Amino acid sequence: MMGCCLFIHQKKKRKQRKRDVDALSLCSLDINEPSTKRVKPLSRVTSLASLIPPVKAAPLKRIGQTLQRSISFRSDCRPEIMAPRQIPPAVTKRRDSKLWSETFDLGLGHMLSSKDIKRQESIFELSQGEQDLIEDLKLAKKAYRDPMLKLSIMTEHELNQIFGTLDSLIPLHEDLLSRLREARKPDGSTDRVGHILVDWLPCLDTYNSYCSNQVAAKALLDHKKQDPRVQDFLQRCLESPFSRKLDLWSFLDVPRSRLVKYPLLLREILKHTPNAHPDQQHLEEAINMIQSIVADINTQTGESECRFYKERLLYLESGQKDLLIDSSRILSCHGELKNNRGAKLHVFLFQDVLVITRAVTQNEQLWYQLYRQPIPVRELEWEDLQDGEMRLGGSIRGAFSNHERTKNFFRVVFRSGGQLQSHSFQASDAFNKQQWLNCIRQAKEAVGCAGARRCAPPRGCLDCSMMDTTEASLGLSTERPQT
Repeated sequence: MMGCCLFIHQKKKRKQRKRDVDALSLCSLDINEPSTKRVKPLSRVTSLASLIPPVKAAPLKRIGQTLQRSISFRSDCRPEIMAPRQIPPAVTKRRDSKLWSETFDLGLGHMLSSKDIKRQESIFELSQGEQDLIEDLKLAKKAYRDPMLKLSIMTEHELNQIFGTLDSLIPLHEDLLSRLREARKPDGSTDRVGHILVDWLPCLDTYNSYCSNQVAAKALLDHKKQDPRVQDFLQRCLESPFSRKLDLWSFLDVPRSRLVKYPLLLREILKHTPNAHPDQQHLEEAINMIQSIVADINTQTGESECRFYKERLLYLESGQKDLLIDSSRILSCHGELKNNRGAKLHVFLFQDVLVITRAVTQNEQLWYQLYRQPIPVRELEWEDLQDGEMRLGGSIRGAFSNHERTKNFFRVVFRSGGQLQSHSFQASDAFNKQQWLNCIRQAKEAVGCAGARRCAPPRGCLDCSMMDTTEASLGLSTERPQT
């Protein structure tokens, strides 16, 4: 009996050993041998990562990997139906600020005074800022412009309008960065940079065309965001680590931000430069040059902005056209204001005339239709209304309205056709209201109206903002602007 049990036990062990060997053989087949099982091929997917040229800088190598996971677009082939895959949130890539004293292993640190160290830090900040700018401009081109062109998300003409002359700015700043690095000694210190800047700054004239194009570029970009493909692409980029939570416009606005920062950077270097230093005279010359360049570019950009909005005005009738609008070259300020009925208006203060409009959309483009007759600045009077003083749309409504809604109002008054009329406007906050009042005051002073008259509308004055918006606008025309 015991012999029979032993025989059965050994037979079971042999069967178990055979199963283990078979399982091990299957594992070996899976790992080392190609499977003969037919696998359904995956559909071809056009990945944005394959369209972005590789970047040499080590930190940016992760861009392609991230985009490959998060940004892809369907091809004409029907993709496999797969279970949704949970992708961990991408870690935002931050740009660390660097200091001169932390970047170089200096043996001369103990030999420099506190002022000398601050001067080296300021020069290094100028150089490091150039490097950051170049990286951002290249990123805007490689991660935004090139993929959108290759994937036909926008046309080449539209991308040229939005990105302007951005390509021409990259070699410009690479040149300055190269010069600054050549002037740096092996120990990391730099003696002089003023002569480099005096020689390089005239190249910034290139910024005239770029900055002058920004108003039209921003308007087109905002319009194209209504396209679901554009919006989806930009949103995916925003959620990717390489963007640092910055949208496309932030990258396109980097050159302008850098331009206006140059005077501050150069003053900081000069501040820590000794009086007898050979760099002092050149730094002072460079500061005067950059201030003049920025002022000229600012003027041309302002004129470009003024022309852009003048071309976007729609007139309900020929009587609304005003020579003061045509002759204006300066747009002092503009923005959204509300009347006391809550209707949103877009108000433009040109150098000689105040224009009240309503934003309308025609052929998927934003236009500004004149709401009332333009008001010459010379004849305009204004009044700062105290919080709670303004009634909203009638005495009963005003009496029971929320006090919060009656804040930040001001009134403009002018005489037209023998009748005194006024408009009451509500700004978004107290600061915005003060900005409007300051611009109006400065505009009146510029046209020679001493004292910039303030007034309250007399009895019998017609407050146009009290009128029903339909009555006041007589219906919004959908025709093209009259010529």
